[in-house]
Amino acid sequence: MKIKTILYALIVTGITLTGTISCSNDDDDEWGNWVDRSVLDGIPRGNAASFTVANKGYMATGYDGDDYLNDFWVYDMDGNFWRQLADFPGIERSAAVGFTLNGDGYVGLGYDGDNELGDFYKYNVATNSWDSIAPFAGTPRRGATAFNSDTFGYVGTGYDGDNDKKDFWKYDPVSDEWIELVGFGGNKRRDATCFRIEDKVYFGTGETNGQYLTDFWAFDLTSEKWIPLLDLDEEDDYSIVRSNSVGFNMGTYGYLATGKGGIGGAMNSVWEYDPSRDYWEEKTAFEGVVREGAVGFYNGGKAFLSTGKSGTLYLDDTLEFFPFQEEDEDD
Repeated sequence: MKIKTILYALIVTGITLTGTISCSNDDDDEWGNWVDRSVLDGIPRGNAASFTVANKGYMATGYDGDDYLNDFWVYDMDGNFWRQLADFPGIERSAAVGFTLNGDGYVGLGYDGDNELGDFYKYNVATNSWDSIAPFAGTPRRGATAFNSDTFGYVGTGYDGDNDKKDFWKYDPVSDEWIELVGFGGNKRRDATCFRIEDKVYFGTGETNGQYLTDFWAFDLTSEKWIPLLDLDEEDDYSIVRSNSVGFNMGTYGYLATGKGGIGGAMNSVWEYDPSRDYWEEKTAFEGVVREGAVGFYNGGKAFLSTGKSGTLYLDDTLEFFPFQEEDEDD
């Protein structure tokens, strides 16, 4: 196993980037192992909101096929168990967003079955309590994208009931206000995905007007500038484009997993992104049921994917991802 890992690292670092995304023809898709973890104690669901604080993943809201939800759960990465916490205080909803700031979580926006929503709340980890914060300053929406720096939260894109959006807003927790940012040159969209590696957030995928989007961007958290990267369809045999997927990072690599795409609907493919070379490589497919609308918990060293939906089936399983292990179908 150690020898195979070393050989894999030598192969990857020995590839020369020629200005386009490239794809090897060997058995690289055998690398990456998914391991079953504790099933959610609560109701199976899709399109919940999530955030991570230290070694705990938090999940609120969602839709179970009949009802919109406002229950709130935490997954302990070290202990491998779920625990229910104080309910999310807003109206029941799905397609909300979450992010983390200063050791606490923030959840807002979404859809309640009739209306897109613009309210936002802060979860105080130490006291297991919620407080309302300033409502989102853009139009109420669902299917938006959220991320954070060490000092600010960022929310953008999504669908506001009339139009897909491409605006981005910064939340300042000190002044409790939303500030609009300018400079994003990409397409409007809903159900996009992002992941953070060091001081940059990598953002892409999603859909608009029935089309899956191929543009891919880096957002510099220091300068708050957008940097265009190679499109996700740079090679014809790539199948990265999708919507409603999960993004996460492990060390200096980013990952996109599951989602919805093309004629086949829900997907299970997993792609690894190396920002140093603007390079994508396919990993072992997600080993649970194909799905979209899952949530991800990740802290840079561990990554988990949980819940989601596959057609009319709503899911409650949780799997941990090990990107540099060889696939073991017995896990």
